[in-house]
Amino acid sequence: MPRPVHEWWARRQWATGRAEPYPIGRFRDAWAPYLPLVAQFRPERNAELLLSQIPPAADVYLVWVCAIGHDFVATPAEQRARPGARHARGDWCPVCATPSAAPTAARRYPRPEPTAAAAPADDGPLAPLHGRVRSVRALRSVGDPVRPRRAADPRPTRPGTAFVSAHASSATSGAQERLRALVGERLACDLSSTAVSVAQPFHGRFEVWPDLILPELAVAVEYDTVGRAGDEHVGRRERSDRRKDALLRAVGWEVVRLRHAPLRPLGPHDLVVTGVTARAVDALVDRLGEIRGALFVGAYDRRAESGA
Repeated sequence: MPRPVHEWWARRQWATGRAEPYPIGRFRDAWAPYLPLVAQFRPERNAELLLSQIPPAADVYLVWVCAIGHDFVATPAEQRARPGARHARGDWCPVCATPSAAPTAARRYPRPEPTAAAAPADDGPLAPLHGRVRSVRALRSVGDPVRPRRAADPRPTRPGTAFVSAHASSATSGAQERLRALVGERLACDLSSTAVSVAQPFHGRFEVWPDLILPELAVAVEYDTVGRAGDEHVGRRERSDRRKDALLRAVGWEVVRLRHAPLRPLGPHDLVVTGVTARAVDALVDRLGEIRGALFVGAYDRRAESGA
C-alpha cells in the first residue's frame, strides 16, 4: 500500500540503517526519459527529496505540480503510466484533464479589464485595438515594427575565435566567480572573452558561451552542478551540454568540465570535484597539461614562474 513520502522515507531509513537510503542521482538515468514528470516534481513538497533519490517503482505518494499550478498526489508508477509522459510537450494533470476545471484554471489568472485611464488620449491608429490583445497581423497593419524571426544570426567571426559577445549572459554564480578568480591567480591567460565562434548555430547563434575561456590554450572550462532543484545539467540540458562540447571540438577547441558530484563526466577530459577549491584548480591545470602539453601550459603558470 502506498505511503506518504515522509513515512516512506522514514521506513527506508530504518530498513537500511542509513540517514540517506538513496543518494542524490541514484535513479537519475531511470527518470531521464520522463522529462515532463521531472518538471512537475517539487522537492519542497516532498520532504526536500530530489526525484533522483526516489525509485521509479517506489510504493509512495508524491506531490506533483502541473505547469498551471495545480498540485495533485500520485505514485511514481501512476505518473509514468500517464499518456504522453515521455514526450517533451506532454503535461498530464487530473485537474486540467477534467472539462469542468477549464473555467477554474482561467479564473486563476484573470485578464485585467481596460480602464479609462489606460485608454489612448486620441483616436490614433492604436485606438481600434484598445482593450484586446493585438496580434502580429494587427501590429503590422498599424505600422508597429515587428522583427521577423530568423533561423540563426549571421556568424560574428571566424569559427574558433574567442571574443566578447553582447549576447552572453552577465549573470554568474558565486562558484563561477570563485573559479575565475582562482584560475586567474594561477594562469596568466586573458579571461575577458565570453564567447567562442562555432561553425553551426547553437540556440540560434553561431557562438557558445562557456563559463571560462582560455584563448591561449583553446580550452573552454565549465563548472556543472545539479542545482538546488536537482535538475541542472541532466536530461535535455545534458544533451545541450554535449552539443556545445561537440561544436567547440569541431573548431579545434577542447572542453574541461568540472562536474560536481553526483554528476558524472561527459567528455574524456572532465573532472569530478567536490567544489571550487584550490585542489580542483590544481587538477584542472594538470589536465590542461595533458591536453596541450605540460611545457606549453607551464609557460602560462604563474606558480612555475615564481618557482613555487
